[in-house]
Amino acid sequence: MAKLKRKDYEELLQPLQLELAEMANWVHRTGQRVVVIFEGRDTAGKGGAISAVSAHVNPRQCRVVALPKPNDREATQWYFQRYVAHLPAAGEIVLMDRSWYNRAGVEKVMDFCTDAQYEAFIKQAPVFEKLLVDDGILLFKYWLCCDQDKQEARFAERLHDPLKGWKLSPIDLQAREKYAEYTQAREAMLEATHSKHAPWTLVDFNDQKRGRLTLIRHLLDRLPEMELQPPPEFPQLRGKPKKERYGALKPLKDYAGE
Repeated sequence: MAKLKRKDYEELLQPLQLELAEMANWVHRTGQRVVVIFEGRDTAGKGGAISAVSAHVNPRQCRVVALPKPNDREATQWYFQRYVAHLPAAGEIVLMDRSWYNRAGVEKVMDFCTDAQYEAFIKQAPVFEKLLVDDGILLFKYWLCCDQDKQEARFAERLHDPLKGWKLSPIDLQAREKYAEYTQAREAMLEATHSKHAPWTLVDFNDQKRGRLTLIRHLLDRLPEMELQPPPEFPQLRGKPKKERYGALKPLKDYAGE
C-alpha cells in the first residue's frame, strides 16, 4: 500500500477532528469520563497520534499524561497508585502516552521490575480496569504496531534531526537489540489483559498517517451514540469594532516586518 501523502491525509483528518471536537462537547455536557491508552514500540507514533486527537480539543478538558520514571517514594507505592491521581473527573478526557502497561513492556524486557512484581501486575491489571469501567469510565486501549525496519528508520531520523533528538534515549538504543523480546512481552500482555470490559485494539502504524486516521475512526465509532447540540447564537456586535490602544507599554516590533 502506497504511503499516504500529506495533502490527502489532511483532507481525511479534518472531518475526523470535527467529530472529535463534537465528541469533546458531548463528554463535557454529559459528564462522561474518558481514558485513552496509547501503547506501542518506541518510535511507533504515540505522540503524533495523541497530537492528532487533542489538536482541536480544549486543553483544560483534555489532558495528556506522560509520567516520568517513578521517584523513590512512588517506587514503594502500590503500582497503580500514581496513575489513579491522573484519572479524569466528569467531563474530562485523559490521553495516556504510555500507562500502567509500562510494567508489562519496558520494565519486563529491561529487567526494571522483579518477576513477582510483573506477575502481580498481570493479575491485577484486569481487575483494576474492571473497577474503572464499572464506575463508568470509558476506557480504550490501543497498541501501535510497526516493523523493525520502520523503527530503525525513525531512530535514525531522531539521531540526525536536532529538533527530534530529545526523543532518543539510552533505553531506546538498548531496545533496538530487543525487538523479539518486546514482541514476546506484548503477546503475553495481550493474552493476560485483553478482556471483554477492557479490550485491546492493535493499529498498524508502519504508515503513521494511515495509522492515526484508522485509530481516530475506530475510537469515534466505539463511543456511545452522541446527541449533538447546535452551536450557540452569535449576535452582531453593536457599534463599530474598536482598535487596540496602548498606554504605558507598546507591543514588540514585528519580527517578520521590514
